[in-house]
Amino acid sequence: MRQTDHEFFTAPSGPKSINDEDDAAESADQCLPHLEKIVDQHSGFLVACYSKHPLVPILKANAHIKKASKPVTGIFEASVAASLQLIAPDERFGIVSTGKVWEQILTDAIAEFLGTQPGGGDRFAGVETTGLNATELHDAPAEEVKDRMKAATKRLVRKGKVAALCLGCAGMSGMNEMVREACVEELGEVDGERIKIVDGVQAGVAWLEGALRSGF
Repeated sequence: MRQTDHEFFTAPSGPKSINDEDDAAESADQCLPHLEKIVDQHSGFLVACYSKHPLVPILKANAHIKKASKPVTGIFEASVAASLQLIAPDERFGIVSTGKVWEQILTDAIAEFLGTQPGGGDRFAGVETTGLNATELHDAPAEEVKDRMKAATKRLVRKGKVAALCLGCAGMSGMNEMVREACVEELGEVDGERIKIVDGVQAGVAWLEGALRSGF
């Protein structure tokens, strides 16, 4: 089986941290002119911002991408889809994210993505946030980041029947261990270990690879 090659692109200018929908729109404007020049060089595309990012539908509508049936997804969409596959019918998933502004933004995005009523429906437990933006997740003192991540996680699992947690920021990749620790502290070892922790970047890459290898 052919090895998958990954290439990475970062906007040459624009917001350093996407902290709201305006930042997401600005980042799309900055990225698009460069991405349009290279769409023919890649087999699939992952938008690594945890939001309803404009680049996802823009790239899907690109004439070359549509003609070649190249898969496109975002880490938000990929993590939600993965979570729904992982949980039982009577269980729920939730999102641990960064700044408080994302609580409403992501709740609305879930409702739109799933086609449910406001609030995301019965399968969605909600969003809890750390109060740190994407850059602060790595610039703030490590102990503070850990405390905030664990506090947000515990608030979320207290809502009941939460069986999957999405890491609601690309900058949270690699923070699974502290989230797991919070789950175990709050629910006990057996129940805490059962919760699935979904990294959107991993979920997105896995979906793209699966779609390409399956010829979807």
